[in-house]
Amino acid sequence: GDLVLLVADEGDVASKALGQIRVHMAQRLGLIDEGTWAFVWVTDFPLLEYDEEEERYVAAHHPFTSPREQDWCRLDSEPGTVRARAYDLVLNGVELASGSVRIHQRERQEHLLSALGMSREEAVERFGFFLEALEYGAPPHAGIALGLDRLVMMMAGAESIREVIAFPKTTQGNCLLTEAPTAIGREQLSQLGLSLETQGRKDEARAGLRPDPKRQ
Repeated sequence: GDLVLLVADEGDVASKALGQIRVHMAQRLGLIDEGTWAFVWVTDFPLLEYDEEEERYVAAHHPFTSPREQDWCRLDSEPGTVRARAYDLVLNGVELASGSVRIHQRERQEHLLSALGMSREEAVERFGFFLEALEYGAPPHAGIALGLDRLVMMMAGAESIREVIAFPKTTQGNCLLTEAPTAIGREQLSQLGLSLETQGRKDEARAGLRPDPKRQ
């Protein structure tokens, strides 16, 4: 009465495919107790993942997440085995909250950026303000962000967060009610201290800019 399913693909793809089949069959066979609230903490996420296109390791979450203390020694030799001090709160298979413990020491932050293939000069150029701030004694700190819309969706028994959001967006990021985003004027860009470099009217239209009447 058992069934074994095999998927031949990359590990991440195979895991997602088998996970979808598992959930589908559980729903189809009525194996899920709809009246149960099952919480679980997910920990020990990989700190880094290998990007085939860039041919290097990249941050799985963001480059400011701290590795587990006992894994720092493997950051240079075995980066793919380093675990992050990150955590997710999941309810009935839905991610409700996500967070991590941050790096609070400059030398360790520079070490991680170096493991990501970033030179010291590039690190200072991109994150110099942050690296300097860490020198002033940043305390150990962590955080977590709650997806309130997902929690409300589950409490309301809805199948999509679109049912509990006042102005849901389309898959293209458009709002059907307010018709956002709309074209913006240069005076608005000026107020925000922003500027766009374009190469012609077609590029301006693509960027959502209204034509400049002063330009011939």
